[in-house]
Amino acid sequence: RAAIDAAFTEIERAESLLSNWDEESQISRLNRSAGVQPVVVGDELLAVLQRAFEVAELTNGAFDISFASCDGLWSIRDRRIPSDEELVSCLAHVDYRKVALDVGRSAVYITDPRTRLGIAGLAKGYRVDRAADVLERRGVSDYLVDGGGDMRVSTGSSGASWPIKVAHPRRQAPLGTVGVASGAIATSGDYQWFFEAEGVRYHHILDPATGHPARRSASATVIAPSAVDADALATGLFVMGPQEGLALAERLPGVEALLIAPDLSVHTTSGFPPVVVLGAASS
Repeated sequence: RAAIDAAFTEIERAESLLSNWDEESQISRLNRSAGVQPVVVGDELLAVLQRAFEVAELTNGAFDISFASCDGLWSIRDRRIPSDEELVSCLAHVDYRKVALDVGRSAVYITDPRTRLGIAGLAKGYRVDRAADVLERRGVSDYLVDGGGDMRVSTGSSGASWPIKVAHPRRQAPLGTVGVASGAIATSGDYQWFFEAEGVRYHHILDPATGHPARRSASATVIAPSAVDADALATGLFVMGPQEGLALAERLPGVEALLIAPDLSVHTTSGFPPVVVLGAASS
C-alpha cells in the first residue's frame, strides 16, 4: 500500500513538472520566454525534451512537440475545423529545430517567439515510467501501471506475461491480446477522440506537416522498453503510416509495433508478439 501511495505521489509531481495548464510549471515559463531569452530548466525536463527531439528526428517530424503552436485551432468538442489560412499561419512556427538545447547550462531557447511546446504526446508515458520506477525501488517486481492506455508492466522473474488487450479501431470488441512480460505498451488511434462531418472523421492525432488529422493509420500500438518511448512512438508511427512506421520500428532496438491501416489491414514488425484472437494465434 505504501509503495502504491508513493507511486501516485510521484505521478502528481511529474504532472506538475510537465503541465501546460499550470502557469508556474517549467514548460509554461519556457513558452513565455519564446523568442526572448534562454530559460534554465531542471535536469528532468531537459532529459524529457531531449528525448522528444530525438523521436522527432527519428520520425522526420511526424512526432513534434512544437505542434503546440497550433493549439486551439481544432476543437473536437465544438466540432471546429480551422481554415486553411489559420493552419498555414500556425504551421510556419511548427518545427522542433526552432528549439536550441544547451545541455551544459541546462538551458532551453525557443528561437521563434510564436513557437510553443506541448509535451502531452509523451507526458502520460513519462508519468507511467516514474510510477513504475518508484514501485521497483520499493521492491515491487510484479506490477502493471496503466496511465489510461499507456502501460508499463513487469512480472519479475516469474517468466509470465501480462495479457494486454489491443483495441480494434472500429469494433467494440478488442482486436485481441498480446503477452508482455516487461516493458511498456501504448496505442494511438483515430477512434479515441473524434467527430464526423459530411462523412469525414476528424480525430485528435494531427499531422505536423499538414495540420490536419493524420490519415495513414487507424491505430498504432508500440511495445518499447519505456512508456515515454512507447507513447511518443505510437503517435509518430501513427502519423507515418504502416510502411514508413514499421520500417522505422524495425531499426529501433527493443521496439515492436502493430499498425492498422485505414482499410483495417493489420501490419506488424517481425518481432511483435502473437495477437491472440478467440484462442487462436494470428499475425
